[in-house]
Amino acid sequence: MLLEFKTSNYKSFKEELIFSLIPAPKQKGLDYSVLKQDINKKSYKGLCSAVIYGSNASGKTNIIGAMDTFKSIVLRGNIRNDDDKNDPNTAACELELIPNNLSENRDPVSFFIKFITDNYLIEYSFSVDLGKFLEVDYSRKILSEQLKINDRLIFERNGELKFDSLDTISTLLVNAFEQNADSAIALAQGNLNDEELFLMNGFKNMFSSKLVQIISNWLDNKFMVIYRADSMHLIRKFSEPKKESVYVEKTLNEAAVYFGISSNALGYVVEGDSNEAKLCSIFKGDKKGTAIPAELFESYGTIRFINMFPLVVNALMNGGTLVVDEFDASIHPMALMNIINIFHNDEINRNHAQLVFNTHNPIFLNANLYRRDEIKFVERDEDTHYSSHYSLSDFGTTGKSGVRKNEDYMKNYFVDRYGAIKDIDFTPIFEELISRGKEV
Repeated sequence: MLLEFKTSNYKSFKEELIFSLIPAPKQKGLDYSVLKQDINKKSYKGLCSAVIYGSNASGKTNIIGAMDTFKSIVLRGNIRNDDDKNDPNTAACELELIPNNLSENRDPVSFFIKFITDNYLIEYSFSVDLGKFLEVDYSRKILSEQLKINDRLIFERNGELKFDSLDTISTLLVNAFEQNADSAIALAQGNLNDEELFLMNGFKNMFSSKLVQIISNWLDNKFMVIYRADSMHLIRKFSEPKKESVYVEKTLNEAAVYFGISSNALGYVVEGDSNEAKLCSIFKGDKKGTAIPAELFESYGTIRFINMFPLVVNALMNGGTLVVDEFDASIHPMALMNIINIFHNDEINRNHAQLVFNTHNPIFLNANLYRRDEIKFVERDEDTHYSSHYSLSDFGTTGKSGVRKNEDYMKNYFVDRYGAIKDIDFTPIFEELISRGKEV
C-alpha cells in the first residue's frame, strides 16, 4: 500500500512534490475508500484511489514519470544510464533528462517513498547530483540515502554511512550477522560507491538480502507504474506452450463481454517456437476457429481495455498499487467508473489495492465517486514554468474558498475555482492565417 511519494527537481517539479495517499484530516462524512493496516499496535490509513487533473503540459505525466524513474533506479541499484531503448519513459534510462531544464544551478534531485508491505512500514529516500539538464558527461554522485523500517532508522548515508536500529530487522539479517557486525559495518563504510545505492548493493549483500527482497518485490510486482499507457502492449508468456496453439482466458473474455464484445472471443496465439503469445480475435466459423491479430479487427479502445484489464485484476488480487498515465483514454467512462467503484468496494478490495491515474475527463469530478482528498490537481506557473501539486481537500471546507461535499466539483472546476485549468483560444492563429490568405 503506497502512502506517500516525494520528489524535487524532477523535470517541471523544481520544488518538492508531495503526492500523498494518506487520508486528509477532518474529512467528515467521507469514511469510504480508506484502507487500514495495523503494524506493531499502530494503525496506518491509506486511500485506495486518486485521480489527477491539470491542463496539457502542466506536469501530470511527470508525477507518474517520477514514480517510474524512481522505481527503475532503485531496481537496477545505480544512477548510471540504462541501455533499454524500448522504455517509453526515456528519463528513467537517460538520467540527464531529469533535472529541471530552466535551472541554472546543479540542484540535487531527490526521491522519497513510504509504503506498507508484508507488515512492514518502509520509508526509503535518496538524493543525487546529476548535474544540469542534458549534462551527459557530468560525474554523478549519490548525496544522501536513508532507510527506515516501522518508524525506526536503519541506516543513513550523508557523506558517511551510519547505522542505528538494526534490532528492528534482527529476524531479517544475514546468518551470523551479530558475530560479524563490526567488520560488516566497517567494510560497508569504506566501500561506498558514488554511483551505487547502498540499499541494493552493500546492504543487500552484507546485511539483509531478505529485507531488500521484500522491498524489491513490492517495487517490481506490486508498484505497477504504467507510463504512456497508449504505448503499452501486454505480452503473455506461457511455459512450454504448444506450437500453433490458442489460449483463451475465461476471465478476460467474460470482462470483454461486459465491455461490449459479443461476436467473437479473444485469445492468445502462440506461433512457431516462441513462448510469447499475441492477442487475437477468435471467430468460431468452423470447428477449429479462425484467429486474426486483434489490432486488425478490434477498436483501439477495446485493445487498450484488454491490455489494461489484467493489470486491474493483478492489483486487486495481489494488493498492488496501479498507477497509469491517462488510464481512461479511449475507454468509456461507465467502464472506468465501475472499476473505480470496485477499488472502493471493501468486500472486493480486501487486499488493499490502489488505483491512481491522470485524466482530462471531468466526469470523475464527482463527490459520489471520489473523496476530496482523492482528487488531485497539477498547475504550472506561467512565469516560472514550475509545476505545483495539491488536493481538493487542501481548500478546506469553510470560508470563501472552502469545498463542501454537496458542491458541484465539475462546475467549480470549469469556472476556475480550483485552478489547474487553462483558457485556450486558437482564434488569433486562424485570424492571422485568413488575413494572409486574403493578401495572397
